[in-house]
Amino acid sequence: MKLLQELTAIRGASGDEGAMKDFILDYVEKNKSQWRTQPEVIHGKGFQDTVILVFGKPRTAVFAHTDTIGFTAAYGNTLYKIGGPKTTDGIQLVGSDSLGEIETELMVIEESDGTKNLTYVFERDIDRGTNLTFKPDFRETDEYVQSPYMDNRLGVWNALMLAQTIEDGAIVFSTYEEHGGNSVGFCARYLWEKYELNQALISDITWVTDGVLHGEGVAISMRDTGIPRRSYLNRIVELAKKSNIKFQLEVEGAGGSDGTMLQKSDLPFDWLFIGAPEDNVHSPDEKVFKSDIRDMLAMYQYLMKHL
Repeated sequence: MKLLQELTAIRGASGDEGAMKDFILDYVEKNKSQWRTQPEVIHGKGFQDTVILVFGKPRTAVFAHTDTIGFTAAYGNTLYKIGGPKTTDGIQLVGSDSLGEIETELMVIEESDGTKNLTYVFERDIDRGTNLTFKPDFRETDEYVQSPYMDNRLGVWNALMLAQTIEDGAIVFSTYEEHGGNSVGFCARYLWEKYELNQALISDITWVTDGVLHGEGVAISMRDTGIPRRSYLNRIVELAKKSNIKFQLEVEGAGGSDGTMLQKSDLPFDWLFIGAPEDNVHSPDEKVFKSDIRDMLAMYQYLMKHL
């Protein structure tokens, strides 16, 4: 869990994923010699802040988004949301601007007409355009881990752990997922045109609901706002049954992921969201059970061998 704790502490709101890119590139360089297969590392011009790892002769790509929700400082002490963060009075926020490090808190002001204005409490004005994110607060017990930004630092953690054992496959560390999507299309096109890759798994974190519970295994999503192709879904569910790894099926009518962006592209990519469920979504207290994390990684390791 040390790596996960490090990942959750990195600031990287949508559009500002440079620090995450640098961390991933450094981690790959330091650790790839111990991996089963040495990857080709693709990044730089034309790829913005994404990183693609290609192992052997890839058949399946894993997408894990590196950005988080947060806030942008505007005029006076006004804040605008990045993505859909929870907005509760007193939430601790951090960032940095031209005058140095910032540690502040969120204030929610409700107007007489019911509208809510988001502001911050700080001894000075913060530079316009400064991003603020939840203050790191990593907590671990024998049963679960709890922290801001398990979504999607845990999906990134899963992809980095998976990289140790992949023989044939690709991993895409994508950007902008929390604020409308951006990089999935051009990364998928690169993999389609160069490797004829046309199937993907989405390494992301889903929600605890009435039908998806803590401790019941990794969730395989049959749909959210996007609907994966049924034949691909059925194929993966049959493989999951053979794996003897604990899983649960999810059916939701809301939410989206890198898979939604793949579905909206003009590429013939099949995709499926597979991730551990968390409680307290998009808050500083996102909570995931360790048993579900183990099942998530084990399922990815199994599927990358058999898909």
